[in-house]
Amino acid sequence: MPAGSLTAPGRGVSFSTRSLAPGDRAAAWERALSEVFTALEVTVESGRPWVGELTAERLGALQIATEEFGPGTIRRGVRSVAADPCTHVLVRIQLDGTALLVQDGRAAELRPGRLAFHDTLRPYRIVVPARQRARVLMMPRARLLLEEEQLSTLTATAVDGTGEGAAALLLPLLSGLAEEVTRTAGARRDDLARIAVDALATLALERVGSRTAPALWERITACTEARLRHPGLTPQAIADRHNISLRHLHRLFELQGTTVTTWLRTRRLESAREELAQAGAAHRPIAVLAARWGFTNPSHFSRTFRAAYGMSPGQWRAAQLKT
Repeated sequence: MPAGSLTAPGRGVSFSTRSLAPGDRAAAWERALSEVFTALEVTVESGRPWVGELTAERLGALQIATEEFGPGTIRRGVRSVAADPCTHVLVRIQLDGTALLVQDGRAAELRPGRLAFHDTLRPYRIVVPARQRARVLMMPRARLLLEEEQLSTLTATAVDGTGEGAAALLLPLLSGLAEEVTRTAGARRDDLARIAVDALATLALERVGSRTAPALWERITACTEARLRHPGLTPQAIADRHNISLRHLHRLFELQGTTVTTWLRTRRLESAREELAQAGAAHRPIAVLAARWGFTNPSHFSRTFRAAYGMSPGQWRAAQLKT
């Protein structure tokens, strides 16, 4: 590659075809894009002058690149996917000009202020009719925590900041974060990159909506159900266990009409109430039983139980054992 190489986190690349002979530009541009993103094919219209400009930097799980060229086509075909099975998701934010992103049987028309997701594990193409500029964010697929089928509903759908919902809030935030990262130095850059990844995950979750949120929520709650007795089961511990941010976890539960803390308290109370009704637990101290379900403070358990069920734990047990 004529200029630089993206070889390690924190090291950037800056590349231009401007100094190359016109006949050498397409091949050099293809090599540059393939090294920064993944194996790609580039075609340009012969006889038409064009220049490709590319800058990129990797910050932890996130790579931020700015790409400017056109007219032409960027394609990731079946052979490229097989030769280089990169497991990343790219998000193209159109800055100037227009582009058409095609994947999974859909086509997203991108103009300034719009973005679209595309997946490196399946073929796609980007058609640019004239010179344009876009910012491309690249992150591991796993950070979105979407199933294969769910991810395929997200790709090549244009997202803009109009209307209501997370997109209206997050699209300006993402654009601002990506711009700020390019101007900021030091540890703050890594912090901004992490926020951007969280924002992308939240946006993806909202875009697939009811088709995916319940599945992810059920996966997390099923795992958490098995660990309800663990006293250290906090929202942060749950988020860490599933490799998502705390913000993402809270958003996921909000989409289900509850909060992490409320859900945990409710499930622990229900489990404790069920055990209180068992004959084998008739002589077990209530404080011991409460501690088994994560309530280390007996007084707090009693108050919470009474607020939820209208009677104390002792009264509930006595009533159940009489029946």
